[in-house]
Amino acid sequence: MDITIIVLVVVTCLMLGLAVFYHVKSSGTEKVMRERIEGKVAPNTDRYTYLKQFMSKGLSSLGNANAPTNTAEAAKLKKDLQAAGYRTEKAPILFAGSKVLFMASLPMALFLVHPNWTKTAPATTLMACYVVLAGIGFYAPQVWLHKQIEKRQRKIAEGFPDALDLMVICVEAGLSLNSAIGRIGDEMKLAHKELSEEFHFLSLELRTGLSRQQALRNLSTRVGLEEVRNLVSVLIQTDRFGTSVAHALSVLSESMRKMRQHKAEEEAAKLPVKLLFPLMFFILPSLFIVIIGPAALRIMQTLMPTLKGGN
Repeated sequence: MDITIIVLVVVTCLMLGLAVFYHVKSSGTEKVMRERIEGKVAPNTDRYTYLKQFMSKGLSSLGNANAPTNTAEAAKLKKDLQAAGYRTEKAPILFAGSKVLFMASLPMALFLVHPNWTKTAPATTLMACYVVLAGIGFYAPQVWLHKQIEKRQRKIAEGFPDALDLMVICVEAGLSLNSAIGRIGDEMKLAHKELSEEFHFLSLELRTGLSRQQALRNLSTRVGLEEVRNLVSVLIQTDRFGTSVAHALSVLSESMRKMRQHKAEEEAAKLPVKLLFPLMFFILPSLFIVIIGPAALRIMQTLMPTLKGGN
Protein backbone atom coordinates (compact mmCIF):
# COMPACT_ATOMS: atom_id res chain seq x y z
CA MET A 1 0.00 0.00 0.00
CA ASP A 2 2.80 2.41 0.90
CA ILE A 3 4.68 1.61 -2.31
CA THR A 4 1.54 2.29 -4.36
CA ILE A 5 1.05 5.67 -2.70
CA ILE A 6 4.69 6.61 -3.27
CA VAL A 7 4.48 5.63 -6.95
CA LEU A 8 1.30 7.66 -7.40
CA VAL A 9 2.87 10.70 -5.74
CA VAL A 10 5.99 10.46 -7.90
CA VAL A 11 3.97 10.03 -11.11
CA THR A 12 1.75 12.99 -10.19
CA CYS A 13 4.77 15.19 -9.48
CA LEU A 14 6.36 14.21 -12.80
CA MET A 15 3.16 14.99 -14.69
CA LEU A 16 2.82 18.36 -12.99
CA GLY A 17 6.45 19.14 -13.70
CA LEU A 18 6.09 18.26 -17.38
CA ALA A 19 2.92 20.33 -17.62
CA VAL A 20 4.61 23.36 -16.08
CA PHE A 21 7.67 22.89 -18.29
CA TYR A 22 5.69 22.71 -21.53
CA HIS A 23 3.50 25.62 -20.46
CA VAL A 24 6.54 27.78 -19.77
CA LYS A 25 8.14 26.61 -23.01
CA SER A 26 5.08 27.30 -25.18
CA SER A 27 4.20 30.62 -23.56
CA GLY A 28 7.80 31.77 -23.63
CA THR A 29 8.18 30.80 -27.30
CA GLU A 30 4.99 32.62 -28.31
CA LYS A 31 6.02 35.73 -26.42
CA VAL A 32 9.51 35.69 -27.87
CA MET A 33 8.19 35.26 -31.42
CA ARG A 34 5.70 38.10 -30.92
CA GLU A 35 8.46 40.36 -29.60
CA ARG A 36 10.69 39.41 -32.54
CA ILE A 37 7.98 40.38 -35.02
CA GLU A 38 7.44 43.70 -33.24
CA GLY A 39 11.19 44.32 -33.20
CA LYS A 40 11.55 44.53 -29.43
CA VAL A 41 14.23 41.88 -28.97
CA ALA A 42 17.16 40.57 -30.94
CA PRO A 43 16.57 37.56 -33.21
CA ASN A 44 18.93 35.34 -31.20
CA THR A 45 16.82 35.38 -28.01
CA ASP A 46 16.79 32.01 -26.29
CA ARG A 47 13.42 30.26 -26.02
CA TYR A 48 14.19 29.20 -22.46
CA THR A 49 15.11 32.70 -21.29
CA TYR A 50 12.27 33.03 -18.81
CA LEU A 51 12.83 29.60 -17.31
CA LYS A 52 16.54 30.38 -16.95
CA GLN A 53 15.71 33.69 -15.30
CA PHE A 54 13.43 31.94 -12.81
CA MET A 55 16.13 29.38 -11.95
CA SER A 56 18.74 32.14 -11.75
CA LYS A 57 16.65 34.09 -9.24
CA GLY A 58 16.15 31.01 -7.10
CA LEU A 59 19.84 30.12 -7.05
CA SER A 60 20.78 33.75 -6.43
CA SER A 61 18.57 33.87 -3.34
CA LEU A 62 20.24 30.71 -2.05
CA GLY A 63 23.69 31.92 -3.03
CA ASN A 64 23.38 35.17 -1.10
CA ALA A 65 23.18 33.14 2.11
CA ASN A 66 26.26 31.10 1.18
CA ALA A 67 28.34 33.77 -0.56
CA PRO A 68 31.98 33.86 0.62
CA THR A 69 32.55 36.79 2.96
CA ASN A 70 36.32 36.60 2.80
CA THR A 71 37.81 38.63 -0.04
CA ALA A 72 40.51 36.04 -0.76
CA GLU A 73 37.96 33.21 -0.98
CA ALA A 74 35.71 35.27 -3.26
CA ALA A 75 38.65 36.11 -5.52
CA LYS A 76 39.73 32.46 -5.67
CA LEU A 77 36.20 31.31 -6.52
CA LYS A 78 35.94 33.93 -9.26
CA LYS A 79 39.32 32.86 -10.64
CA ASP A 80 38.29 29.18 -10.67
CA LEU A 81 35.03 29.99 -12.44
CA GLN A 82 36.89 32.03 -15.04
CA ALA A 83 39.31 29.14 -15.57
CA ALA A 84 36.28 26.90 -16.16
CA GLY A 85 34.86 29.37 -18.70
CA TYR A 86 32.19 31.12 -16.57
CA ARG A 87 32.86 34.86 -16.58
CA THR A 88 29.48 36.40 -15.77
CA GLU A 89 29.05 38.52 -12.68
CA LYS A 90 26.40 36.18 -11.26
CA ALA A 91 28.52 33.05 -11.64
CA PRO A 92 29.92 33.06 -8.04
CA ILE A 93 26.46 33.65 -6.55
CA LEU A 94 24.87 30.94 -8.71
CA PHE A 95 27.66 28.51 -7.83
CA ALA A 96 27.19 29.17 -4.10
CA GLY A 97 23.44 28.71 -4.51
CA SER A 98 23.94 25.38 -6.27
CA LYS A 99 26.00 24.14 -3.32
CA VAL A 100 23.15 24.97 -0.94
CA LEU A 101 20.62 23.38 -3.28
CA PHE A 102 22.52 20.09 -3.54
CA MET A 103 23.21 20.10 0.19
CA ALA A 104 19.47 20.20 0.88
CA SER A 105 18.39 17.95 -2.01
CA LEU A 106 20.38 14.80 -1.24
CA PRO A 107 18.97 14.27 2.29
CA MET A 108 15.49 14.92 0.93
CA ALA A 109 16.12 12.36 -1.82
CA LEU A 110 17.01 9.78 0.84
CA PHE A 111 13.73 10.46 2.62
CA LEU A 112 11.75 10.10 -0.62
CA VAL A 113 13.52 6.95 -1.82
CA HIS A 114 13.51 5.07 1.50
CA PRO A 115 10.66 6.49 3.61
CA ASN A 116 10.16 3.30 5.62
CA TRP A 117 13.85 3.00 6.46
CA THR A 118 13.97 6.59 7.67
CA LYS A 119 11.11 5.79 10.05
CA THR A 120 12.63 2.62 11.51
CA ALA A 121 16.33 3.51 11.45
CA PRO A 122 18.05 4.65 14.67
CA ALA A 123 18.33 8.36 15.19
CA THR A 124 22.15 8.31 15.23
CA THR A 125 22.34 6.37 11.95
CA LEU A 126 19.77 8.63 10.34
CA MET A 127 21.59 11.75 11.49
CA ALA A 128 24.92 10.39 10.24
CA CYS A 129 23.42 9.63 6.82
CA TYR A 130 21.92 13.10 6.60
CA VAL A 131 25.23 14.73 7.51
CA VAL A 132 27.19 12.62 5.03
CA LEU A 133 24.73 13.28 2.20
CA ALA A 134 24.63 16.99 3.00
CA GLY A 135 28.43 17.10 2.93
CA ILE A 136 28.53 15.26 -0.39
CA GLY A 137 25.94 17.63 -1.85
CA PHE A 138 27.83 20.67 -0.57
CA TYR A 139 31.20 19.65 -2.01
CA ALA A 140 29.94 17.98 -5.22
CA PRO A 141 29.77 21.29 -7.17
CA GLN A 142 33.35 22.04 -6.11
CA VAL A 143 34.53 18.70 -7.49
CA TRP A 144 32.56 19.33 -10.67
CA LEU A 145 34.20 22.76 -11.01
CA HIS A 146 37.70 21.27 -10.75
CA LYS A 147 36.78 18.67 -13.37
CA GLN A 148 35.53 21.42 -15.68
CA ILE A 149 38.78 23.36 -15.20
CA GLU A 150 40.86 20.28 -16.03
CA LYS A 151 38.70 19.52 -19.08
CA ARG A 152 38.98 23.06 -20.40
CA GLN A 153 42.73 23.20 -19.79
CA ARG A 154 43.15 19.93 -21.66
CA LYS A 155 41.23 21.28 -24.65
CA ILE A 156 43.28 24.49 -24.63
CA ALA A 157 46.51 22.50 -24.42
CA GLU A 158 45.44 20.41 -27.43
CA GLY A 159 44.91 23.48 -29.59
CA PHE A 160 47.79 25.58 -28.31
CA PRO A 161 50.44 24.23 -30.77
CA ASP A 162 48.22 25.17 -33.71
CA ALA A 163 47.67 28.64 -32.24
CA LEU A 164 51.39 29.14 -31.74
CA ASP A 165 52.17 28.09 -35.32
CA LEU A 166 49.45 30.40 -36.60
CA MET A 167 50.87 33.25 -34.55
CA VAL A 168 54.33 32.67 -36.04
CA ILE A 169 52.86 32.72 -39.56
CA CYS A 170 50.88 35.91 -38.90
CA VAL A 171 53.85 37.76 -37.37
CA GLU A 172 56.23 36.66 -40.12
CA ALA A 173 53.66 37.80 -42.70
CA GLY A 174 53.85 41.34 -41.35
CA LEU A 175 50.93 41.58 -38.92
CA SER A 176 51.41 43.23 -35.56
CA LEU A 177 51.15 41.16 -32.41
CA ASN A 178 47.76 42.62 -31.49
CA SER A 179 46.39 41.94 -34.98
CA ALA A 180 47.81 38.40 -34.88
CA ILE A 181 46.09 37.72 -31.56
CA GLY A 182 42.76 38.92 -32.95
CA ARG A 183 43.22 36.88 -36.12
CA ILE A 184 43.92 33.72 -34.11
CA GLY A 185 40.76 34.29 -32.08
CA ASP A 186 38.74 34.51 -35.30
CA GLU A 187 40.36 31.62 -37.15
CA MET A 188 40.16 29.02 -34.38
CA LYS A 189 36.47 29.29 -33.50
CA LEU A 190 35.51 25.98 -35.08
CA ALA A 191 38.59 23.88 -34.33
CA HIS A 192 39.36 25.01 -30.77
CA LYS A 193 36.51 27.03 -29.29
CA GLU A 194 37.97 27.41 -25.77
CA LEU A 195 41.33 28.69 -26.99
CA SER A 196 39.58 31.02 -29.43
CA GLU A 197 37.60 32.52 -26.55
CA GLU A 198 40.77 33.20 -24.57
CA PHE A 199 42.52 34.91 -27.47
CA HIS A 200 39.37 36.88 -28.29
CA PHE A 201 39.14 38.05 -24.67
CA LEU A 202 42.84 38.98 -24.78
CA SER A 203 42.23 40.98 -27.95
CA LEU A 204 39.33 42.82 -26.28
CA GLU A 205 41.52 43.74 -23.31
CA LEU A 206 44.17 45.11 -25.66
CA ARG A 207 41.56 47.15 -27.55
CA THR A 208 40.19 48.70 -24.36
CA GLY A 209 43.60 50.24 -23.62
CA LEU A 210 45.01 47.74 -21.16
CA SER A 211 48.78 47.41 -21.40
CA ARG A 212 50.06 44.40 -23.30
CA GLN A 213 52.03 43.06 -20.36
CA GLN A 214 49.04 43.20 -18.02
CA ALA A 215 46.73 41.64 -20.60
CA LEU A 216 49.18 38.80 -21.18
CA ARG A 217 49.53 38.24 -17.43
CA ASN A 218 45.75 38.09 -17.16
CA LEU A 219 45.73 35.44 -19.90
CA SER A 220 48.29 33.37 -18.00
CA THR A 221 46.28 33.69 -14.78
CA ARG A 222 43.00 32.70 -16.43
CA VAL A 223 44.30 29.64 -18.25
CA GLY A 224 46.90 28.38 -15.76
CA LEU A 225 48.88 26.23 -18.22
CA GLU A 226 52.66 25.96 -18.45
CA GLU A 227 52.63 26.43 -22.22
CA VAL A 228 50.65 29.66 -21.95
CA ARG A 229 52.97 30.94 -19.19
CA ASN A 230 55.97 30.29 -21.43
CA LEU A 231 54.35 32.18 -24.30
CA VAL A 232 53.44 35.09 -22.04
CA SER A 233 56.97 35.34 -20.62
CA VAL A 234 58.49 35.31 -24.12
CA LEU A 235 56.13 38.01 -25.40
CA ILE A 236 56.72 40.18 -22.34
CA GLN A 237 60.50 39.88 -22.73
CA THR A 238 60.39 40.74 -26.43
CA ASP A 239 58.17 43.73 -25.69
CA ARG A 240 60.47 44.90 -22.91
CA PHE A 241 63.81 44.48 -24.68
CA GLY A 242 62.65 45.22 -28.24
CA THR A 243 63.80 41.95 -29.79
CA SER A 244 62.25 40.25 -32.81
CA VAL A 245 58.87 38.75 -31.99
CA ALA A 246 58.92 36.40 -34.99
CA HIS A 247 62.32 34.95 -34.06
CA ALA A 248 61.33 34.51 -30.40
CA LEU A 249 58.09 32.77 -31.37
CA SER A 250 59.93 30.49 -33.80
CA VAL A 251 62.38 29.45 -31.08
CA LEU A 252 59.51 28.90 -28.62
CA SER A 253 57.57 26.84 -31.17
CA GLU A 254 60.60 24.64 -31.81
CA SER A 255 61.23 24.15 -28.07
CA MET A 256 57.58 23.28 -27.44
CA ARG A 257 57.64 20.84 -30.34
CA LYS A 258 60.62 19.09 -28.77
CA MET A 259 58.91 19.17 -25.39
CA ARG A 260 55.82 17.48 -26.83
CA GLN A 261 58.06 14.84 -28.42
CA HIS A 262 59.78 14.19 -25.09
CA LYS A 263 56.41 13.87 -23.34
CA ALA A 264 55.25 11.39 -25.97
CA GLU A 265 58.43 9.34 -25.51
CA GLU A 266 57.93 9.45 -21.74
CA GLU A 267 54.37 8.17 -22.03
CA ALA A 268 55.54 5.44 -24.41
CA ALA A 269 58.20 4.38 -21.90
CA LYS A 270 55.53 4.08 -19.18
CA LEU A 271 53.34 1.85 -21.33
CA PRO A 272 54.98 -1.54 -20.48
CA VAL A 273 54.63 -0.87 -16.75
CA LYS A 274 50.98 0.11 -17.18
CA LEU A 275 50.28 -3.04 -19.21
CA LEU A 276 51.88 -5.33 -16.61
CA PHE A 277 48.89 -5.71 -14.30
CA PRO A 278 46.25 -6.15 -17.04
CA LEU A 279 48.46 -8.80 -18.61
CA MET A 280 48.94 -10.63 -15.31
CA PHE A 281 45.34 -10.59 -14.10
CA PHE A 282 43.24 -10.62 -17.30
CA ILE A 283 45.11 -11.69 -20.44
CA LEU A 284 47.56 -14.36 -19.22
CA PRO A 285 44.94 -16.36 -17.22
CA SER A 286 42.72 -16.47 -20.31
CA LEU A 287 45.65 -17.68 -22.42
CA PHE A 288 46.52 -20.35 -19.87
CA ILE A 289 42.92 -21.61 -19.85
CA VAL A 290 42.78 -21.77 -23.65
CA ILE A 291 46.22 -23.36 -24.08
CA ILE A 292 46.50 -25.66 -21.05
CA GLY A 293 42.79 -26.40 -20.57
CA PRO A 294 42.34 -28.99 -23.35
CA ALA A 295 45.58 -30.76 -22.39
CA ALA A 296 44.54 -30.87 -18.73
CA LEU A 297 41.14 -32.32 -19.67
CA ARG A 298 42.78 -34.98 -21.88
CA ILE A 299 45.19 -35.94 -19.07
CA MET A 300 42.32 -36.23 -16.61
CA GLN A 301 40.29 -38.39 -19.02
CA THR A 302 43.29 -40.70 -19.54
CA LEU A 303 44.55 -40.99 -15.96
CA MET A 304 41.29 -41.11 -14.00
CA PRO A 305 40.21 -44.58 -15.27
CA THR A 306 43.69 -45.93 -14.61
CA LEU A 307 43.72 -44.58 -11.10
CA LYS A 308 40.26 -45.99 -10.39
CA GLY A 309 41.25 -49.39 -11.79
CA GLY A 310 44.42 -49.43 -9.67
CA ASN A 311 42.41 -48.79 -6.53
